[in-house]
Amino acid sequence: MSAIGVPGMILLVILALLLFGPSKLPELGKAVGRTLSEFKRGTRTILDDDSSVALAEGKAEEKANLSATHSKNG
Repeated sequence: MSAIGVPGMILLVILALLLFGPSKLPELGKAVGRTLSEFKRGTRTILDDDSSVALAEGKAEEKANLSATHSKNG
């Protein structure tokens, strides 16, 4: 898939003006901006949760290895 480019962007703006009119475009832009920021926040939360789970699993594995080492030595 290639980039849209300047002519494509101009065509999209003209199409948006025809469909929604100049009075509705600011509201539409705000709604799109809020949606994108919420999506980014959600993805960031999911990635943070995944890294937390991986960290917790790593600590549990390390603890199990440490216990196994102590039981062999003790």
